[in-house]
Amino acid sequence: MAIVPSRSKVDQFLTTSYYSKACPLAESIVQATMKASFRLHPRIAPAMLKLLFSDCFVQGYDASVLISGPNTERTAEANLNLRGFDVIEVIKSQIESVCPGVVSCADILALAAREAVVLTKGPYWEVKLGRRDGNVSLAANVKSLPSQTDSLTEMLRIFANYGLNTEDFVALIGAHTIGTESCKSIADRINSIDGIKKYP
Repeated sequence: MAIVPSRSKVDQFLTTSYYSKACPLAESIVQATMKASFRLHPRIAPAMLKLLFSDCFVQGYDASVLISGPNTERTAEANLNLRGFDVIEVIKSQIESVCPGVVSCADILALAAREAVVLTKGPYWEVKLGRRDGNVSLAANVKSLPSQTDSLTEMLRIFANYGLNTEDFVALIGAHTIGTESCKSIADRINSIDGIKKYP
């Protein structure tokens, strides 16, 4: 996968028209590929949202979670169940065929996550584009990612470290949670409060 190199923060001015001249077909390619993938595998929608969340929470929206290799973010225990890399690869390949070296993987991931929401009857929004891809991906950095076993107090603390309040926490956790989950994955949380078992 070709990754567009990262630039300084000064160059990261995001706008909805970022690719309007350099790659006007980018968004329609993402939309078409996500729609085709969703038709065959509906679980790609929650997978794509989780992929974006896992990328953002470590080093920001820089597509570092997509980098493969030993000791990269995707090899961290918290990320071993991530899916959707193949769909991003397909989208990137199609975009590269019409405008090589222009659209970042970070923007592709952001657009694909938006499409995941739309395909599951959620709202549509304009995605501001112009993110640059990172070139550093370390499994050790994934320790900042919230775990499903964290207490509410711990999760709020983690979000607060990013300048996010309780309202932000509820919106983000709720927004990236679609699809279904097995009961065993959440049994401890249902039967306890802040990690202390209250019910049998």
